[in-house]
Amino acid sequence: MGGWSARHRWTAVGSWLLFVVLALVIGSMVGRVDLTDREEMPGEFGQAVAILDDAGLNDEPAGEMVLVQAAGGSLQATDPAFRAVVGEVVAAVEGTGQAASVQSPYDVGAISEDGRSVLVRFDMRGDPQTAPDRVAPVVEAVSGVQDKHKDLKVEQFGAASSEKVFNDAFGSDFQRAEYSALPVALGILLIAFGALVAALLPVLLAMTAFLATTGLVAVVSHAVHMSDTANSVMLLVGLAVGVDYCLFYLRREREEREAGHDAQTALRIAAATSGRAVLVSGVTVIVAMAGMLFTGIGDFKAMGLATMMVVAVAMFGSVTVLPALLSLLGERVEKGRIPFLRRRGKGTGGESRVWRAILGAVLRRPVVAAAVAGGALVALAVPAVGLNTANLTLSQELGDGLPVVRAYEDINKAFPGGPDPAQVVVKASDITSPEVRQAIDAFSRAAVAEGASPGPVKTELHEKEGVAVLKVPLTGGTDEEKAEASLKVLRDEVRPGTLGDVAGLTAPIGGSTAASMDFTDKIGDAVPPVFAFVVAFAFLLMLLSFRSLTIAVTSIVLNLLSVGAAYGILTIVFQHGWGAGLVGAEGVGAIVAWLPLFLFVILFGLSMDYHVFVVSRIREARMRGLTTQGAIRHGITTTAGVVTSAAVIMVAVFAIFGTLSMQSMKQMGVGLAAAVLIDATVIRGVLLPAVMSLLGERNWYLPKWLGWLPDMTHDEAALAPAPVRQATAPAAVEPSGVGR
Repeated sequence: MGGWSARHRWTAVGSWLLFVVLALVIGSMVGRVDLTDREEMPGEFGQAVAILDDAGLNDEPAGEMVLVQAAGGSLQATDPAFRAVVGEVVAAVEGTGQAASVQSPYDVGAISEDGRSVLVRFDMRGDPQTAPDRVAPVVEAVSGVQDKHKDLKVEQFGAASSEKVFNDAFGSDFQRAEYSALPVALGILLIAFGALVAALLPVLLAMTAFLATTGLVAVVSHAVHMSDTANSVMLLVGLAVGVDYCLFYLRREREEREAGHDAQTALRIAAATSGRAVLVSGVTVIVAMAGMLFTGIGDFKAMGLATMMVVAVAMFGSVTVLPALLSLLGERVEKGRIPFLRRRGKGTGGESRVWRAILGAVLRRPVVAAAVAGGALVALAVPAVGLNTANLTLSQELGDGLPVVRAYEDINKAFPGGPDPAQVVVKASDITSPEVRQAIDAFSRAAVAEGASPGPVKTELHEKEGVAVLKVPLTGGTDEEKAEASLKVLRDEVRPGTLGDVAGLTAPIGGSTAASMDFTDKIGDAVPPVFAFVVAFAFLLMLLSFRSLTIAVTSIVLNLLSVGAAYGILTIVFQHGWGAGLVGAEGVGAIVAWLPLFLFVILFGLSMDYHVFVVSRIREARMRGLTTQGAIRHGITTTAGVVTSAAVIMVAVFAIFGTLSMQSMKQMGVGLAAAVLIDATVIRGVLLPAVMSLLGERNWYLPKWLGWLPDMTHDEAALAPAPVRQATAPAAVEPSGVGR
């Protein structure tokens, strides 16, 4: 592929550009189809949403509420002064023209037990999906009343106002990260290559691969629905692998030219070595990302498919258009040199002096190096045994400084469970039958009697649709653990003896607490099959690619150590709070439920990316005749600079996420940055060479009973020898082909 592209340069470049443009145009024409709530969430929550969707009841307006509360003193809700403020709130909300069905608390009895708080309820006009975009004038009107009455609390919370805050935080966070990622990557590449053209190539490849995949994803979304989250993760992974693959290829081509090869020979060697490593790495990353498809969760399926596609496109671009561009540019790839940066690796065969010194110490005492590095990683991983996952509450995710978060907490204290009730969706062939009505009444009474709800339970009957919706305040309110315990009582104890006795009746229980609990349960169920799939197929790919049982086993063990250490760091920082203040994560106390599985898949893929590149170089040197010890020395030192540059880019990009406002983004950024840093330094620079040195010739062991496996290795002996002797080649050599 690389040879054809180099010979047909303009055809290859033109075809790539045509592919990117066509993918974008077709994608924009067909449009992207996003996940719906019923697809996105599993369990009873999804079932409840599906019933409401089918009945056409999910188009109900977005509900909002305004708390008016006496902050202190003897003022009561029935006092004239208090009533006057409530009247101002009603007038202000109605005056925006965005509110409908405004209810006075005095008409509907929305007064707290202590008589010091009331709720003004209303609905947002128009499409509930666009309500968050139109709620700002209402929030400003309520704030205006608060400004005039400092002796009272006047706070707003609801579906539209809370979603607006969340969307603003999520959108601005990812926008900040996306805008920062490219300049950071380009800056580090400038330092790595010392030339503007060489630094621009990886970024251009990564971005064109992302743009092309954006169009392809839009087409595929008509079969498998996508999401904004999947698009953002696709950018993250696309940038990572696109830069990595181009970096590996470009560095090898430059190294071979520095060794004395002509441009075409250097390209051919880069295609046969780094190009093959890119293919093996890409397939391995795709397999890892495919693990997300086993979760059964819509958002994870979308992320898995989108990232698989962007890796495939970046991989294809790296072995086709990149050789063509390098052939076209020739020596001009060195254009735009940075005056103060010397040419890295000049005259050293691409080897890193720093890593050569570190590696020398590791290979002199491999037992000590393996014990220290392995022991440190195990020690980091140990805290992960007590890892506690949870869906973060609004205050945990966004902090308690935002007005909407404070309003939620205050409303829950005055009206326990009120702002976040469970939603029982009852579906029956005859919703008005005496049997069904009695069961609904019995459920409402039992929910309060069993302590699952403080009451009152409100029932909305939709006779035409054959549906009744029960809104049940949960005992525990904002305390997630207590709220989930109340929900379990409703599902396991109250429902079976009431609604469960009616034949043909279904009554899934939804609401935000149910969504959180169902999501966590589904993630927990998905862990074993996802882990098994990713590990098994990664093992098989390593076995086929290197024809060594030892390499396959050590690859899996080292990657699991890297992931385990990342889990441990997350637990130490975000659960136990050690150093949490440095990233603004005080008081979180848990890891967001989706993160461990997400991190496993992403990190396993990215770790294998580096691992394949390094081990391929070691195997290449071994097949050319170096001893195993010499091959390790050559392979590590010649790839260390590339891996370090790639890792620094990824650590810097992921660290950006660690500075964002949302706690889940902080956790993701810290986890990814820590894992990549550990993987590129401790794993690849110390533990891998130490373990391979201790194993010696057993590194290339393949049992005879596995001899039937197809040979997916390439013939390193066919590569042209360097016209200039490599400075690091050791004197002792063995016949090439050992271990075949």
